[in-house]
Amino acid sequence: MDPYDIMMGLILVLTPIICWVFTRHQPEQRVPWRAWADEIHRKRYYLHAMGYVVIIRWKSLTDNLNEPMKARTGHWTEAVFALEGGATKWVQDTFRNDMLTEFLNFHYLFIYLFLIYVTTVYFAFSSDRDMTDKVTLNYLLIYAVAVPYYLFFNVEVTSSWIPGMDALLYHDGWYTVFYALHDPLDNAVPSLHVAIPFGILMLNYLHVKERGETLREWRHWPYHLFVLVNTVLFIFTILYLGIHWIVDIPLGMVVGSIGALFIHHLQPRMRNDHGPMFKGVDRMKVRRHIVVEGIVVLVLLTMMLMAVNVQENSVDERISYRLGEGDSTFEILQKIDPGESVTSNITNLNMAGELEVVVLMVEASVPAMEHGSIDWSIMTELGEHYTVAPQTTLSLEVTAPKLFHYVVLHYADDQDAESVMEVRVINDYGEDKMAQAVLLSLPSLWMTGFVVYRLYRLKKDGRSWLDSTPSYVWGAEAITDEEA
Repeated sequence: MDPYDIMMGLILVLTPIICWVFTRHQPEQRVPWRAWADEIHRKRYYLHAMGYVVIIRWKSLTDNLNEPMKARTGHWTEAVFALEGGATKWVQDTFRNDMLTEFLNFHYLFIYLFLIYVTTVYFAFSSDRDMTDKVTLNYLLIYAVAVPYYLFFNVEVTSSWIPGMDALLYHDGWYTVFYALHDPLDNAVPSLHVAIPFGILMLNYLHVKERGETLREWRHWPYHLFVLVNTVLFIFTILYLGIHWIVDIPLGMVVGSIGALFIHHLQPRMRNDHGPMFKGVDRMKVRRHIVVEGIVVLVLLTMMLMAVNVQENSVDERISYRLGEGDSTFEILQKIDPGESVTSNITNLNMAGELEVVVLMVEASVPAMEHGSIDWSIMTELGEHYTVAPQTTLSLEVTAPKLFHYVVLHYADDQDAESVMEVRVINDYGEDKMAQAVLLSLPSLWMTGFVVYRLYRLKKDGRSWLDSTPSYVWGAEAITDEEA
């Protein structure tokens, strides 16, 4: 069985158990199993299931743009490394243990995905309509918020840049094919393993505080604590496994906060809690939203395009990977359609020392990745093996359709060579994806503009930033108070 089959099996088995455990102190709040069909229809939970289908498609579209965009957008890894240095390598070296690695590999994939799905089912099972809405939108919209940062502000994972740091998650034969085919893990900022669970925590906080309650008194406090513990563990995991930088943690929290605030303030309108969805919306209000939120969108879009311009002007200075002696890493070439091709130009930027390269299909790499690292002696027998001399470029063309390929890089131990090998990899997919990337990023920019304008209006009206009531209600409340 592959990881996906096991993941789905675990979700099916563990979801009812988790729901039962965290509602054992409130059995009267449970929705009886025989009433689920009516509950789904009456509260329109079928729309929530459709939302998960939408985000899966959204993610696929983003992943298909990510690699072709890199030729223009480059990455900002060097700037992040200059800020942090090898701090994450210290985390890995200090705590490294085979049993811990196996546990965190499991936690990174299975518990994260399980947490996303079980949270929606838990709140539905415990008869909390509003939180069911919010946590479902959390997964859908926080990923949407993160799209432009993935596409325009790419940062390579720590194990691709810090010499001697191992990709403990990727170099495991059982996981490696799954990740290459479903989640290439080639972009570190922001961390959705932080953003999505942090979004759940913040939604819980906003929901409870708006009602004048405390989290400890809330009936869902045990489940909130469960999410909190796992969020803290995710933060350690992403640093330990050679995936994320420290800066990805606060940036993930920012993305999670934007998504949570957007959802918290929009959900009452979507549920018609204060009247029809667009009640109180007139031409003047629409114009103000278009102007203010449009300005925010234009500012963010300008920053994105300026970042692209900087990267395009520095393409000749670009470093894609940094390898220590004996290190191996890989670039993933995404699948292409029949009749298309991708050209990969791999440059050895060093003045001394040879770079070794192997090109092969992802599925063929498993025998060399079964023990937590790349066995180079096996890898060279599995695919096409090349040697790249100092200051030279190897140009490869891949034409096989519907297949993912690895371009595996290796810097052999060489006493006479430099201690760090710097490599540039530029892949040409033959098509400019900039317009599609900008279009896919617009929802994120608008949601950010909406949150900024919403918080401004709340402050201007002297209301709490927690207040989720539609703005047309504010005036009505003042009239009611005067009459009283």
